[in-house]
Amino acid sequence: MFIDVHPDEAVFLDRVRKFVADEVLPNTREWERNAAFPDAIWPRLGELGLLSLTLSKEKGGMGASCNLYVQMIREVAKGDPALAMNLAAINALCAAHFEYFASEAQREKYVKGVVSGEIKMAWGLTEPDAGSDARRVKTMATPIDGREGFYHLNGRKMFITNGGKADLIVVLARVSATELTAFFMETNQPGFKIEKRIHTVGVSASNTVQFSLTDAVAWHTPCSFDDAIGLLYRGRLGIAGMAVGIAEKAFELTCEYAKQREQFNRRLADMQSVQNMIADSAMEIEAANLLLANGARKFDMGLPVIKESSYAKLYASETANRVTNRAIQIHGGRGMTQEFLVEKLWRDAKLTEIGEGCSEIQRLVIAKQVLR
Repeated sequence: MFIDVHPDEAVFLDRVRKFVADEVLPNTREWERNAAFPDAIWPRLGELGLLSLTLSKEKGGMGASCNLYVQMIREVAKGDPALAMNLAAINALCAAHFEYFASEAQREKYVKGVVSGEIKMAWGLTEPDAGSDARRVKTMATPIDGREGFYHLNGRKMFITNGGKADLIVVLARVSATELTAFFMETNQPGFKIEKRIHTVGVSASNTVQFSLTDAVAWHTPCSFDDAIGLLYRGRLGIAGMAVGIAEKAFELTCEYAKQREQFNRRLADMQSVQNMIADSAMEIEAANLLLANGARKFDMGLPVIKESSYAKLYASETANRVTNRAIQIHGGRGMTQEFLVEKLWRDAKLTEIGEGCSEIQRLVIAKQVLR
């Protein structure tokens, strides 16, 4: 797939590919077994600029295009989808609060540590009763007397990516019966308690947790609920990039295997049934890449991407699941063993149909845009 990037962006992506080949892919199984990334990964991500792509230079980041952001996620996903998912959340969601909503005092306190990897971040929207129906958020924010801009948070959050490692979490909470907004909340305080680690069948190194808030102190980063939810459009493009990366890696491994493996005195690659599956996967990956590139291009032009981000996220995620399923099928029984990476990619791919809005939500979004 031809990737349209500027020469300096191409150099950056080459560095990302080398990092993935040398430091990510060789460790992906260990990270999965440990269900966590090593602490040393965060300053390394900061050093490479992977935590600050979407933050403007004026605010302390790299000021990269959305296209470069999604291509970075795509490349990292080829090495470890869980790491790609964390980077997607940090760049698309967390960094945006510093870009659009934070005060100068908040940027002064946190941005340097965030972009260096010293401060690990997470984005907290989902709750036990607020998943696809995000407006059901119940976490309440109450102003603290004598501390302007600071609130006490009370409630529970779950399925929070990187929540178990985060030093700072952007928490979406309710300030009235009708109004929701966002807060920066430091986790090193008595009011924050991790209730449980949520172990998932895929992307398990992402350190997803459920936590409770009991008079937790948080700093208001003024934005409306619609402003915060609007960040998900770029977030969906990131998950689409993750899905494409998973599909491409599974496809690469499957083609290699089909060329080497022989049955009935023929290579699998010479069998029409296998060729059909490989052809379908190649075509769908190409289409997913084009939808991803189109969404990122429109975002970079300053155009609305509500529909385009859902196109890319929906198609790429379902492509990743189809491609990895075919990869297992072509590998046969070996594909079900941990000797081959395709089984991990197969499990990791499922998240892309759920995170940042499940496939059913994406279809609703698309239909509303088309029929309005």
